[in-house]
Amino acid sequence: MKRTLRSPDDLIAAGLAPAAARAGMAAVAARYAIALTPDMAEGARTSPAIAAQFLPTAAELTTLPEERDDPIGDAAHSPVKGIVHRYDNKVLLKLTHVCPVYCRFCFRREMVGPQGHGALDGAEFEAALAYIAATPGIEEVIVTGGDPLILSARRMAEVTTRVAVIPHVRKLRWHTRVPVVQPDSVTPEMVAALCHPALNTIVAIHANHADEFTPAARRAIGRLADAGIVLLSQSVLLRGVNADVEALEALIREFVSLRVAPYYLHHGDLAPGTSHFRVDLDTGLALMKALKQRLPDMALPTYVIDIRWNGRGARARARAGSSRTGRGASTPTPKKLKPYFLFGSGCLSASSSSSSDCSPAASSSSSSSLSGSKEANS
Repeated sequence: MKRTLRSPDDLIAAGLAPAAARAGMAAVAARYAIALTPDMAEGARTSPAIAAQFLPTAAELTTLPEERDDPIGDAAHSPVKGIVHRYDNKVLLKLTHVCPVYCRFCFRREMVGPQGHGALDGAEFEAALAYIAATPGIEEVIVTGGDPLILSARRMAEVTTRVAVIPHVRKLRWHTRVPVVQPDSVTPEMVAALCHPALNTIVAIHANHADEFTPAARRAIGRLADAGIVLLSQSVLLRGVNADVEALEALIREFVSLRVAPYYLHHGDLAPGTSHFRVDLDTGLALMKALKQRLPDMALPTYVIDIRWNGRGARARARAGSSRTGRGASTPTPKKLKPYFLFGSGCLSASSSSSSDCSPAASSSSSSSLSGSKEANS
């Protein structure tokens, strides 16, 4: 039986890395978790885009001054463990900080993995639910982590049922990579566990390259779609993976063919050791403009960038087309501004209550400048 690869030695033994890379990978592994499922290990053999996402490199040991352990400020908005409450009408519920794979660009990389923040215990789970129940403005619960779909179907069903009895909660959203990276886990029992007649169920699926959609992944996503679950896409713009218009177009067309609505394309967050993945803002905007020439508007994701560069959650607004975050941006009184940009449909678009883990669909109206918001991506 094939198993998940979790160490430099595993990667070398599987033929996915040379022995000469052992020392560098070991240094990375001492700080950041490694995991590569059999499905993605097989893909990494033939797809450089898959390999780049999951195989550790020495580039991760370079941390820039502007990079932060908590680059989007989860901790500042966590009233109880497991909850992130940035906007009145929705919360993140972080049940676990374990994933089936560990992306080398993860913005929560300091929190996830075997040495990370772990899973909520019974008392912490009850406290998180009590907070949601005691806050009547909350209409949507977004289950994230880590990857919540690594939980057992029984545990997922418990979460769904417990959330469903909270009268003011109407939507339950799950953010995951599992249908793509561990598709055999998407069983009929899991699909049933995600749904409840009292809730609108949404699953946001994270994939970054068309090569990730194996036949097994297609079947897994199909099982979710056939159950009537609303499916949304999430992707990250990554140098060496999808930072060209052909790769992005192919990715989006695959999502659409699988009944997954294009939702968000994230600019890379300022997570430690991820600068080699990030492209500049001008490149991202140019790619969105090029996509607009190739795809119908309904198939265009919204491009999202976090511009909080000073590490204190200060809010800022920059002019459209600025090529760097921070430099050239004005910084008026923080109270008057939102912390993030949203770029949609190849031009600038504003939304005052959107997020990557935590938002409704964003507007795609044009604007010469904007302020929007982003909470998290998975």
